[in-house]
Amino acid sequence: MDLSGLTTVIAELKDHVLTITLDRPDKLNSFTDTMRAEFAALWVYAREEDDVHVMVLRANGERAFSTGVDVKEGTFLSDNVFSRRDPGVDLSPKHNGCWKPLICAVHGMAAGGALYWLNEADIIIASEDAQFFDPHVSYGMVAALEPIGLAHRIPIGEVLRMVLLGLDERMSAKRALEIGFVSEIVTRDGLWDRAQELAERIAAKPPAAIQGSIRAIWESKDHGRSAALATGMYYTDLGNPIGKAQVVRSEVPTRKYEVR
Repeated sequence: MDLSGLTTVIAELKDHVLTITLDRPDKLNSFTDTMRAEFAALWVYAREEDDVHVMVLRANGERAFSTGVDVKEGTFLSDNVFSRRDPGVDLSPKHNGCWKPLICAVHGMAAGGALYWLNEADIIIASEDAQFFDPHVSYGMVAALEPIGLAHRIPIGEVLRMVLLGLDERMSAKRALEIGFVSEIVTRDGLWDRAQELAERIAAKPPAAIQGSIRAIWESKDHGRSAALATGMYYTDLGNPIGKAQVVRSEVPTRKYEVR
């Protein structure tokens, strides 16, 4: 894949980290059919390219990470209701079989369709100005796909409050941290550097162990506890011999985990 040919995002692979930057700041990084297609291709590239160990998603511009679908351009839906598919699937790595870790670095507004990325992120960090909301019901639209995904990672009461209040309220970065939606708050100036630091630490670990762990944990959510634990043995039996063979470096000093 020619990463230089993308038009709605900027993508760069360096030192096993694929950094993807949403690049429609004048449109608040809203997504279009073109962006959907480019992300679908990016997930295939990341999935198949062994040099990609971890991915970082961030956004250009001062105001927003992303405000969801471009409301002026819209997005394709088949006229045949039985042929319709969720348009946001193209934005979602796990739905596209990509089990490389995804770190999202969020600033400003993260609204509506932006949740497609956040719902499948493995680590979300946010700047102090980050705000999360879902405007669907304020425009008379049913909020279903994005909040259903969100309900699998934060308490349902928080999801319902976000959905029902629509444009009348925005979840702060502080509240997102309190409920475990984001794992860390940093300054706006330090957001990208911190995401890169986390990515480099993950990228240095054996990639088979990382991917197997991610897939095991995410797919366990599709099963009850006993079935998930039984299935977990499959991942360890398959992945541990590969992962151990990929250990080619000495242990790095551990760092104390701190909330910033």
